Amino acid sequence: MEGNKSYGNGSSWADQWDYSDRAAATSTANEKKRSSGGATAKYKQKVGDGLEKTKSVASTGMKKVKQGTSSGLQWIKDKYHKTKELSLRVLYV
Repeated sequence: MEGNKSYGNGSSWADQWDYSDRAAATSTANEKKRSSGGATAKYKQKVGDGLEKTKSVASTGMKKVKQGTSSGLQWIKDKYHKTKELSLRVLYV
């Protein structure tokens, strides 16, 4: 079964339902590409600014996580040494 010739004139199903003017669509797309040079730079700048903000927020967040982890581990270490110290005092008293 030949898919493209099943409709009689050699066109596919998509071609039968596509009523748009291909030449007009192509020229409009080309005009948009030419005229958007300044807009592209503008959006690149906005995206770059957004990425800088994201980077600084992530960096600050990681510093806070590192500090919190460090203080948590120090608390555990202190508790362990206090317990060990008390158990040694009990043994030697």
